[in-house]
Amino acid sequence: MIRVADRLSFLSEPLPRDSGVPLRVQVHSRILDGIREGVLTPGSMIPTEAELGRMLGVSRTVVREALMLLDEDGFIVSRRGIGRFVADALPQAGLERIRPLEELLTVPGSRVELHRTEVTRQPTSSTFVTEGLGVALDTPTWFVETVLRRDGAAIALSQEHVTAGPDVDPLIAAARDEHAGLLALLLSRYGSAAGPGVIRFAAGPLGEARASALGADPAEPVLIVTQSVSRQGVPLYLAKHMLRAGAGHLSVLQQGQ
Repeated sequence: MIRVADRLSFLSEPLPRDSGVPLRVQVHSRILDGIREGVLTPGSMIPTEAELGRMLGVSRTVVREALMLLDEDGFIVSRRGIGRFVADALPQAGLERIRPLEELLTVPGSRVELHRTEVTRQPTSSTFVTEGLGVALDTPTWFVETVLRRDGAAIALSQEHVTAGPDVDPLIAAARDEHAGLLALLLSRYGSAAGPGVIRFAAGPLGEARASALGADPAEPVLIVTQSVSRQGVPLYLAKHMLRAGAGHLSVLQQGQ
């Protein structure tokens, strides 16, 4: 059984103030990590906005925004006049919404860790990027490569692309940190204005360069997930994720006709 002291110490751990990640995103991630890791158990009561604000050293407004997102996603439920509680049945992260890869690959009891291998500003030279981002050859773009690990094992390689510019460049300083992927940072900046998104699947071998980053066999078969996101009709984000067998499965909610 998780003791109250354990929950309080987990929630009270200081947030990194120099990461470049918005505080509401950090608070959201802290609470979600607590839920997924079993520190905050199903049906248990969440501390109040004021209590969370004091523990994490942030304003009630920041806490409220984070809790609203958790409520929308079905991780917590609100009971008028009583408080907020961890949902009895937690939703399975799936592809129904635009989600960062690290969130999709998180499973109860484990945390996905990000290890940045490259952050480079470069002129676009590949057809994949020019067509995916809708830019001309030699347009300055950012390339962010990340190895995702769960329980110490490398389970995926993420290669993200975004067009360089005054709206995006300030986020790259945060992207050099390993607390969030580039898509998570873009979603924290644009929120619901980001979308729609498209995901495509293919299967193939890792290849030499990608295998080197993962410490794997170049011939190893992987699931290749291509992800693109637009904003107000303009391409915003493009990525190619290579998922190994140990990454688990991705879910898609389907409804009857």
